[in-house]
Amino acid sequence: MTAEPGPLRVVIADDQASVREGLVLLLGGLPGIEVVGAAADGEQALELVAEHRPDAILLDLHMPVLDGIGATRRLVAEHPGVAIVVLTTYVDDSSVLEALQAGARSYLTKDADRTDIARALQAAAGGLTVFDPRVHDTLLAAAVAPAQSQLERAADPGRPAPPDGLTHREVEILALISGGLTNPEIAERLYLSNHTVKTHINRIFAKTGSRDRVAAIGYARRHNIG
Repeated sequence: MTAEPGPLRVVIADDQASVREGLVLLLGGLPGIEVVGAAADGEQALELVAEHRPDAILLDLHMPVLDGIGATRRLVAEHPGVAIVVLTTYVDDSSVLEALQAGARSYLTKDADRTDIARALQAAAGGLTVFDPRVHDTLLAAAVAPAQSQLERAADPGRPAPPDGLTHREVEILALISGGLTNPEIAERLYLSNHTVKTHINRIFAKTGSRDRVAAIGYARRHNIG
């Protein structure tokens, strides 16, 4: 006689206490789910995983001490048997691709209800992948963009490439910086998270040799960007 499988053992990691506690209550009340720990940052999450050896972890991306991307990389390296499901508010291409490249198996937004989250955790633990519909759209757009760029270059071979290895997105953001927009204003204009905008700006500074926004604006003007 085959023994009944035990409940799926889950660790939750989110820096917002209200969200974390709410997830514990929501998921803990479902049949087939046992929440064995809740962490406020990535380091705590790693400690709880080492202590409890769960089947899966539900992980936010932007947390203090160690963020979700860093925690995902370490989980894959140190606890490869734990399925990682991202639950976050961010669906921009950088966040999604970074999480998946780091080793996350599924990616949901915080609009998901507890049934969707539980299904994603069960599926991830079984080796399957689940994406929020908006994440599907983000991945499709990210896949289409390089092909679109190739088509644009083919249609207009005389179009110059951006200087110093800048991407077209970085040029777009540099132009907005030159126009005096703040990070939150750029994020709103381009439908990106503040974290993603900051990441792009750091790359812009590195590629252009700019120490600050003033230097970046000077670079933009010298190269007729903006």
